[in-house]
Amino acid sequence: MSDTKTAPKKLFIKTYGCQMNVYDSERMAESLEGYEQTDKADEADMILLNTCHIREKAAEKVYSELGRLKTLKADKPDLKIGVAGCVAQAEGAEIMRRQPAVDLVVGPQSYHRLPQMEAQVREGRSALDTDFPEEDKFNHLKGRPKARRAPAAFLTVQEGCDKFCAFCVVPYTRGAEVSRPADRVVREAQELVERGVREITLLGQNVNAYHGGMTLAQLIRALGKIDGLERIRYTTSHPNDMDDDLIAAHADTPKLMPYLHLPVQSGSDRILKRMNRSHTAESYLRLIERIREVRPDIMMSGDFIVGFPEETEADFQATLDLVEAVNYGYAYSFKYSTRPGTPAAERPQVDPAEADERLQRLQALITRQQRAIQQGMVGRDLTVLVEKKGRKDGQMLGKSEYLHAVHIDDSTAQIGDLVPVHITQAMTNSLTAVEK
Repeated sequence: MSDTKTAPKKLFIKTYGCQMNVYDSERMAESLEGYEQTDKADEADMILLNTCHIREKAAEKVYSELGRLKTLKADKPDLKIGVAGCVAQAEGAEIMRRQPAVDLVVGPQSYHRLPQMEAQVREGRSALDTDFPEEDKFNHLKGRPKARRAPAAFLTVQEGCDKFCAFCVVPYTRGAEVSRPADRVVREAQELVERGVREITLLGQNVNAYHGGMTLAQLIRALGKIDGLERIRYTTSHPNDMDDDLIAAHADTPKLMPYLHLPVQSGSDRILKRMNRSHTAESYLRLIERIREVRPDIMMSGDFIVGFPEETEADFQATLDLVEAVNYGYAYSFKYSTRPGTPAAERPQVDPAEADERLQRLQALITRQQRAIQQGMVGRDLTVLVEKKGRKDGQMLGKSEYLHAVHIDDSTAQIGDLVPVHITQAMTNSLTAVEK
């Protein structure tokens, strides 16, 4: 009698949007036993689209992708197609109505039920779950596998948002703020380190509102005691939750990297109030000052929305003034786009051409700041966490303390090494270095 094993089914996941979706995709793949991941959709037995609802026309982009997958399914009738994430939460059963090729729809708070849903679709029944269940999904996910992994990893510690910014769908797609218990976060971090991870980025829609039995500052200090974990980062933060102890952690926790993403969205107090941001330009600038007092070399990153309803040229100029005052190493800027169901969607809109022109001016200023800061790194000695091989022979690629991508020429380093380097050149989006 032959001892033959059934070949594992293949899973293809396409991830849209934020780092939290990257983490969620990893956990979904881990939960589906009997599957191995593939990077080729045409050889998959199941395709999952893990979607994001932040960008303009997000749902339509998903439906367009599903239209392409419908053709694939016509040639491979046993193929199962699922939609997960925030578009799944927002659209629900409408996805299956508009695209009958979809077998499974699961929201971001329900994906711990994915194995049961997968079994259901294998029996020929569609599966839909967009609940906000009372149980903690993380309690029901299987333990993470022990396989070796990349040296940098994301770790979700907080989800949801209670802020209700006028432009944002997150409270409706991710729900209210919920924090994972600190002991479970620490345990998962330890497991990641055992698998070769040396840098962890803590994730949350409002990560500095973390309250899982500890504050975020206390959690960072607890993680700093894990042997083998060398770097800690966190994103995304809200200015209103940046308390004194978290600021202090940037001075007293060596493993906390000198990089902070702190979205402000606008430099105009009038627009900030209309956005329901609950902070002012002045309070934001004073906060930056306090952070730089304890960590003078910190690299600041931010988010900006241009052309928010009723924004005037004077409002936009206030944003440019704030950017000049802060001097960002990175910043992400977007033209406002309506989200149905949010308060701002019903307000008078800025002329699209004018919004485009403002966005170009803002991005030109941000680019100048970013390039000047990168150029200022030339001649400095930094430390790079090596993440993969570069394109050239003998070249390795990794991240500096400040999150700059760094190419190390003629390197003898291995993936996962922390390498002291000397920066020799600033490129458009990266730095070049040699080992010290």
